[in-house]
Amino acid sequence: MPHLFDPYTIKSITIRNRIGVSPMCQYSSEDGHTTDWHLVHLGTRATGGAGLVMMEASAVTPEGRITPKDNGIYQDSHILKLKRITSFIKSQGATPAIQIAHAGRKASREVPWRGERHLSNSEGGWQIVGSSAVSFGEGYEVPHPLSLNEISDIVGSFKKAAKRCLESGFELLEIHAAHGYLLHSFLSPISNHRTDSYGGSFENRIRILLEVVEAVKEVWPSHLPLAVRLSCTDWIDRGWTLIDSVYLSIELKRLGVDLIDCSSGAIAPNIKIPIKKHFQVPFAEEIKKKADIATAAVGLITEPKEANNVIYKERADMVFLAKELLRNPYWPIQAAQYLNQITPGLIPLQYLRGF
Repeated sequence: MPHLFDPYTIKSITIRNRIGVSPMCQYSSEDGHTTDWHLVHLGTRATGGAGLVMMEASAVTPEGRITPKDNGIYQDSHILKLKRITSFIKSQGATPAIQIAHAGRKASREVPWRGERHLSNSEGGWQIVGSSAVSFGEGYEVPHPLSLNEISDIVGSFKKAAKRCLESGFELLEIHAAHGYLLHSFLSPISNHRTDSYGGSFENRIRILLEVVEAVKEVWPSHLPLAVRLSCTDWIDRGWTLIDSVYLSIELKRLGVDLIDCSSGAIAPNIKIPIKKHFQVPFAEEIKKKADIATAAVGLITEPKEANNVIYKERADMVFLAKELLRNPYWPIQAAQYLNQITPGLIPLQYLRGF
């Protein structure tokens, strides 16, 4: 049976273990360009022993950023600094990955530590867009509903962004279709009230995501893995469900997607979610089983033995950690010690005397 520190091969890429760094916004970019903060932040997680190190949600258009300090992949000048990061991650034996995204109706916000409020145009904000003219909630603006031409343009922006990701040296690409952002807002009937070919039926609501995947596949090499992050349930009546996610995952696999990153929620504020340890692992297990596709489990996975059991019991193929790796970037090395699964090269030579 597989273990947490067994290598994992997807397409032509072999990830040194089953631990991934979830994409976590740092709100520290300048005009979409990464800074030294990103190099040190992601580089530290690579030296800390993670197998997959994923760059935060990187916007495919300037208006697709959550805040003006979000990372971007919407212009060629972003590539050079990203290359420095991917080069260092690879030098430490980890696999560099990136998530590409559009924030949709949750865009044009202030950074969290400054209040996370809507920014007006005069404050450096911009017109937000969405699947429909439905606000996310109190304190959020009503988005401009995208026209068919505007949808086509955004699909094209994902394609251009994927090409830049390849040129930047990333070896796994993830499309963000979760957490209430643009693509998720099309999937969910809570936010999608359209009456055209992108709204109404399940087939119509998933259309934009399938088009994005098809466009990305035109420039993303077939030998490199492609992932999609889903909110596997909205946790709300008449919303997106796990069954929907299973059927969508079957379609995504048919188009060449290799892995589903299984998260949940965030389509609307103030939803009661039964948060507890491993509360999202069943989503990864169900999609892996029913859609016959590789999955990553996320959410309150903090203990080495528990993480190993997710892999050993084949509930998911990888575990992606977020806040636990913010608290302790060397969690993977310490977990390997605890599980007696230290692998060659996991601990940097410069740090051996510390372990």
